[in-house]
Amino acid sequence: MRVLVLGGGAIGRAIAESLRGEFEVAVIEKDEIRAKALEESGFHVINGDFSYTATLLKAGVDKAELVIITTMNVDVIRKTVYVIRTNNKDVPIVTVLPDDVGLDDLVSQINEEYEAEVKVDYAVSPRNALKDALIRTVERIGERKNANLLVRKLKELRNQTDSLLIVMHDNPDPDAIASATALSVIAQTLGFKTQIVYGGEIAHHENRAFVNLLGIDLRKVSRGSYELKRYPFIALVDCQPNGNLTTLDQSDYKKIKILIDHHQILQHLQELIPEDAFLDIRPDVHSSAAILAEYLRMLNISLSPLMATALFYGIYIDTKKFSKLSHIDLKAIEFLAGKVDYELLDKIEHPDISTETAEILAKAIMNRRIYKNVVVSNVGFITNRDAIAESADFLLRLEGITTVLVFGIVDDRIEISARTRDVRVNIGAVLREAFGDIGSGGGHSQSGGARIPLGIFKLAKDKGSLLRLAEEAITEKFLDALKVKEG
Repeated sequence: MRVLVLGGGAIGRAIAESLRGEFEVAVIEKDEIRAKALEESGFHVINGDFSYTATLLKAGVDKAELVIITTMNVDVIRKTVYVIRTNNKDVPIVTVLPDDVGLDDLVSQINEEYEAEVKVDYAVSPRNALKDALIRTVERIGERKNANLLVRKLKELRNQTDSLLIVMHDNPDPDAIASATALSVIAQTLGFKTQIVYGGEIAHHENRAFVNLLGIDLRKVSRGSYELKRYPFIALVDCQPNGNLTTLDQSDYKKIKILIDHHQILQHLQELIPEDAFLDIRPDVHSSAAILAEYLRMLNISLSPLMATALFYGIYIDTKKFSKLSHIDLKAIEFLAGKVDYELLDKIEHPDISTETAEILAKAIMNRRIYKNVVVSNVGFITNRDAIAESADFLLRLEGITTVLVFGIVDDRIEISARTRDVRVNIGAVLREAFGDIGSGGGHSQSGGARIPLGIFKLAKDKGSLLRLAEEAITEKFLDALKVKEG
């Protein structure tokens, strides 16, 4: 992709350094000394004022595929955008904007000043960019803190013994089993010998298949048995000392040193277990497996395909087939998706997710792009067209999302599915407006589909470029029909 970076200052140089090698980058810089320094560093540099038509044409703005404006001078930005649009109406423009200027304000000023209809595709505010970066950092600190506190407690226990008993509720489901197995992996990295136990039955055929196919070592124990009494410390996973955990006697509670759960906290829990126990109880998370996946991610513990598959399936079951997802659940899915053994997942006799559907769902999650409350996702080249619709149904369940479009390339056409829960939107009409002139589109008020023939593009050898072009065109047309601005 041909990228023009307008301005060779600190921001422009940093962007150019990050992009070169992967993209064809040219930098326009007015200052001769700075331009020479950039050139000596190996950059393709055009020395001149980038708000002038001659300079932009010399840099090849008419053939550019992306233009990045790095100045904070709004007057210069307005003039530059107008000149760019005069010579290239379609190239995406990304600009930095001062905190007190919005993208809509900028476009209005340009249109009023030059009496022309122009568009700016993306704008970045330093304040908002800094805020987003800080929020991500704070979230990561919180994630790392939880993992570090768990490790600290395990090391403290390891100084006293090398044995740890991990107890699940009486009739463990995949979430409990996967979570207990993940905690066992973490403890074993610190030198523990672990045993996972339960007191009831694993009755469901899918749960039995889950245990057998993944080779998980579980042991059924009875209340008051030697197996329970011989361990000095207990970790509870996906449960608390209440009605669904009958394995432990009251006298066993004092040995509970770790408790990880996503259910509502038991009212008198602090009175039942030692004060120094490590507790991580998060009722806002919908699966314990997601919490354990976070630990593994923060501790950089290598995941086997078996472990990743177990956690992924545990999240899937406890979130009711991904119908309710918290931020933590979603991050866990993203972390695990590329590590899952989908053939093994298929063998667990899951009736709703085939191997290919699971892979496509993972792609839909990882490739999603969010524009306000709208998600657009590209699942690439596939053979199962039905999985596109299933992915759209899934993404619509994400918090804060009201409208979804998922597309993939099947044989010689682009297949599209869209969903909405916004009562103001008729998604069938939106799809007709967006894609009716280049293919076919329609549906009902809340769901619909579209199909676009690839035509001569099906002969393209560079599949990556074809996907990028398709994504840009589909996103622009869909958001335009929705009256949503990409910025």
